[in-house]
Amino acid sequence: MKELLVIRHAKSSWQNPWEDDFDRPLNDRGKRDAPFMAAEIQKKGVMLDALISSDANRAFSTCVYFGQQFPGVPIIKDSRLYQANVKNFFEVIHSLSDDYQRVALFSHNTGLTDFVNRLTKVRVDIVPTCGIYGVKADIDHWTAFKNGKKAFWFFDYPKNHLIR
Repeated sequence: MKELLVIRHAKSSWQNPWEDDFDRPLNDRGKRDAPFMAAEIQKKGVMLDALISSDANRAFSTCVYFGQQFPGVPIIKDSRLYQANVKNFFEVIHSLSDDYQRVALFSHNTGLTDFVNRLTKVRVDIVPTCGIYGVKADIDHWTAFKNGKKAFWFFDYPKNHLIR
């Protein structure tokens, strides 16, 4: 059994309209939401073996906040997760080490929402910023993920927690 969390980066800043999309940082809300959501999944009993992130600033910054909640878990940048399409997601997953049982991927919309909607019968209109879509796959090897039997695990996002 393998477990996968697909996580959209936290809210990013548009303060500098001339800033390259790749370099945009998290805004104050993003800096608040990322550690909050990392703590929420830990409360659910989620464990992680690896954090794999787009190398874009806002996704990697979100990943680092999660890494603080899961100390010692390796953080790996993968450029295929920036502006990723469904094919890119499967390529990244199929390249994962089978030593990892539980992995979190950090990426961007619209590709991220397209990808999660191909995993199970549970569909979402959009994965909001810092949203997390969890799936469990009845496989022994990540190379079998695309065609393997998958089950929806959970979907959570910051605005799902109105009282903080």
